[in-house]
Amino acid sequence: MAQPTNPIFGARRDQAFPTLAEVDIDRMRRFGEASAYAAGEHIFAAGDVAPGLIVVLSGSVDITQDGKLARRETIVTHGPGSFVGELAQLSARPSLVNAQAAEPVEAFVIASQRLRDLMVQEANLGERIMRALILRRVGLLESATSGPIIIGPVANGDVLRLQGFLARSGQPHRVLDSDSDPCAKTLVERFEVDPHHLPIVLCPNGRLLLNPGEKDLARCIGLLRPIDAAKLYDVAIVGAGPAGLAAAVYAASEGLSTIVLDCRAFGGQAGASSRIENYLGFPTGISGMALMARAYNQAQKFGVEMVIPDEAKLLSAATDGAGYRLDVGDGETVRTRSVVIASGARYRRLDVANLAQFEGTSVHYWASPIEARLCGGQEVALVGAGNSAGQAAVYLASHVKQVALLARGGSLEASMSRYLVERIRAQPNIEVLTGTEIEALDGEEGNLATVRWRNRASGEETMRQIRHLFLFIGADPNTDWLANCNVALDARGFVRTGSDLGSAPMETSRSGVFAIGDVRAGSVKRVAAAVGEGAQVAAALHAYLGRGNADASQTAGRP
Repeated sequence: MAQPTNPIFGARRDQAFPTLAEVDIDRMRRFGEASAYAAGEHIFAAGDVAPGLIVVLSGSVDITQDGKLARRETIVTHGPGSFVGELAQLSARPSLVNAQAAEPVEAFVIASQRLRDLMVQEANLGERIMRALILRRVGLLESATSGPIIIGPVANGDVLRLQGFLARSGQPHRVLDSDSDPCAKTLVERFEVDPHHLPIVLCPNGRLLLNPGEKDLARCIGLLRPIDAAKLYDVAIVGAGPAGLAAAVYAASEGLSTIVLDCRAFGGQAGASSRIENYLGFPTGISGMALMARAYNQAQKFGVEMVIPDEAKLLSAATDGAGYRLDVGDGETVRTRSVVIASGARYRRLDVANLAQFEGTSVHYWASPIEARLCGGQEVALVGAGNSAGQAAVYLASHVKQVALLARGGSLEASMSRYLVERIRAQPNIEVLTGTEIEALDGEEGNLATVRWRNRASGEETMRQIRHLFLFIGADPNTDWLANCNVALDARGFVRTGSDLGSAPMETSRSGVFAIGDVRAGSVKRVAAAVGEGAQVAAALHAYLGRGNADASQTAGRP
């Protein structure tokens, strides 16, 4: 097997590219179908759906990715005892790489559904395969030479929007600066694109998109697929944050057919946390994105269908009496016996008149490596006093010259965990300004130039030359889509459940419709609590669906 060149592949090569023992291969055969490839045969290309996980018995397969100027770079050569595939094969998504037989190959192919069966039925072997698939995706993410290519000015709001969506979706991609990168300029000229129409996106399947929406991009790269309107699911979960993903994992692992929808990306607000240090089982901490990516992959392992990004618009009773229907974007419908509302919360916006003109370029609600690169070495301002604000401030402090942390309250201790308060105080480049609020923003062409804030007690105003402002000022329940769905909300817009309505725990005012996580009235706004509610609602779903089956049986037996 040829040595991979990517750093992650080199550091954990044996785990990313294991050679299976003959006894392991024998255990896997019953899940696959025999196949053969001639020397030089293209098995699949980037942008194509691969036939499945390919276990090589003899011969060799070259795995390549497209580098700059259309040159193909070899990632690894698989020989006998190794297998071809990465996370895309787990859910039959389009491949991110190319596979070609370097010499005649004898193999067997495990299709996606059977691959999931293997992971459940052969736990130890499945663990090794799953780890390898994840490490291979991590390697592709680190190499940043696979997946779609975004071409445009790097600080352009739409470039940042598309880049952020792909990063939050765990998708490898490249960004080429149309102002400085010669490859980008060549592509713009080749496709005769007016610079005012940038950014463009070149998908692995060869399609060119002109400043697409996230949904259009997701369709092009195979993340978003049509919904089967004829299928009746046991449960539809609206929201792919920690609560929704936990519910999906527990429901699907118990045999319920499960579909998850989210209008943005998986992870919710938890995915925006640069480091979570008080989540049980991770003493050294873990980034929100890494934690949520594990949950997302775990859900797919159990066969959960992911419809992301797609937006739930209306919940209503099914006309055929089979539970509920969810109307989603582009006129599609999900038919389901039960529903879990886990739509979380949406970021609060600062009450400043011209805020909108700076959003997407200079005002951010997420502190990821993308934003950190944008403002490296600069002074930034961050508004907020909760844990998310504290985590973001500490993270940004390691990348920027100075962080001005603004809080309306008199202290951070009232709303932030003690360990974060102490860490902030230990950072020499974080300036904490309590009792302070933003007064005005100024700039031009969507780029922030100055920020003015005021001390609430003294009335003293300060103006700083700041080009990037981060807002972590809390969130409101994401329940606007429930306005016409006959689901009871409290005065603040949170979903009412359980004893408050005389219903079962987590159940809303509609039988068979449950609510969990941040969107639920009275919930504890913590990741661990959201995961716990996801586990709890799975038991409630089983009880509800069990009653429905019993009622149906009794009705069927009546004269």
